[in-house]
Amino acid sequence: MKFLRQAKNKHGVHSPFVYKLVTECFNDRQQKLDYRILRQHKKALKKDKTLLEVTDFGAGSRIFTSNKRMVKAIAKRAGIPKKRQRLLYRMVTYFHPKTILELGTSLGKSTLAMALAAPGSTINTVEGCPETAKTAAAYFKEFDMENINIHNQPFQEFLQQYSEETIDFAFIDGGHDKDQTLDIFQELVNKTHNDSVFIFDDIYWSREMTAAWKEIIGHPSVTVSIDTYQWGIVFFRKEQQKQHFTIRL
Repeated sequence: MKFLRQAKNKHGVHSPFVYKLVTECFNDRQQKLDYRILRQHKKALKKDKTLLEVTDFGAGSRIFTSNKRMVKAIAKRAGIPKKRQRLLYRMVTYFHPKTILELGTSLGKSTLAMALAAPGSTINTVEGCPETAKTAAAYFKEFDMENINIHNQPFQEFLQQYSEETIDFAFIDGGHDKDQTLDIFQELVNKTHNDSVFIFDDIYWSREMTAAWKEIIGHPSVTVSIDTYQWGIVFFRKEQQKQHFTIRL
């Protein structure tokens, strides 16, 4: 309710950068040819009765009570929903990133969206659970996604050896733990440049996650931040004064 009271649409945004992002990207309702591939991928996952033994490295799941889960159940009840998947696709298309990092592959629905949106770019995606990573990789191969590198490692282990000097676009969807989220941010903030974009998923998952989000937007390097309730998006544009926006999607 507090979010809804504070949230604005494009008419309440007085930043040219954010207004353009909202009108040209967030509010883009045109159908894209690649949406058909996203539908096919989701349909294939929802038919898959393979039973996985899922290893959780973060706060765990609020949906599943067992670590043995069918692929179809995970696809139906967890992971990025269609509306957010399409928004992620549009954001990658809008910003044209070359280096893309994803922490939390799951079954690869968000990964596939970014790979389709940036066919000339490389996506490094990290999934801690071996069986989930194996399943995602198999579907990437089935859908001929050659610009995805999947890494089956805990996040911190991967980040300690991550060699990219800069990150254009990062989608952080895993852990759901305050300390882990802040540790990830501290690791990645040193790889940002003026046009870097970071998206943090589930910023209202818990009081701790919301506290982590507030610390992130208070960081001196963050100049523009957008709270969409599900996602927290941060930018590092030095030419702008520090501003925070709450946007209804």
